[in-house]
Amino acid sequence: MGGIKKIRKKYSKPSHPWRMARIEEENALAKEYGIPRKTEIWKAKEILESFKNQAKKLSALNTPQALKEKDNLYQRLQNYSFIKPGDSSDAILGITLKDILNRRLQTIVYKKGFTKSMKQARQMIIHRHILVNNTIISGPGHIVRVSEEKNVEISPKSPFYDTNHAERIKEATKRVAKKVEKPQFGFRKRGKRK
Repeated sequence: MGGIKKIRKKYSKPSHPWRMARIEEENALAKEYGIPRKTEIWKAKEILESFKNQAKKLSALNTPQALKEKDNLYQRLQNYSFIKPGDSSDAILGITLKDILNRRLQTIVYKKGFTKSMKQARQMIIHRHILVNNTIISGPGHIVRVSEEKNVEISPKSPFYDTNHAERIKEATKRVAKKVEKPQFGFRKRGKRK
């Protein structure tokens, strides 16, 4: 028997726990992307920071190994569509946290129209209803490559596979916010009584 591998954290907590601007920003992101815990936002921040740190480190070096690593980094970021072919290292520094969150499996499932909400997309992924390249992925934070995006689908074994399922959005309908008008009550001004 070998030793047990120590599981390391994939994120680091903010240096100060009570910065109001950061808390409001994280709450808005959590609400928009249906993320229940801040740790998932912090993991995405760590991914973003690692990309930026690699770009900064490699831009200063001109060795053959550094050039290979730079090409690998550029190819990896192009696979996730964070940058376009031919972009410079400034484009890597311009990647935002929202770019990372938009490539999460939970967001892709919602945008493909398989679910009515981000929370439902998360539930379907955790309950093993979603396939990526014919493999069940049960982590909503999985970063989806551009080549994998067309292969994201609902499992044929899932009850959601039927397009007539009550929880599925019909492919023909679009997400249009319907404005519900509140009835206007006419209040008339009363004059002074004589």
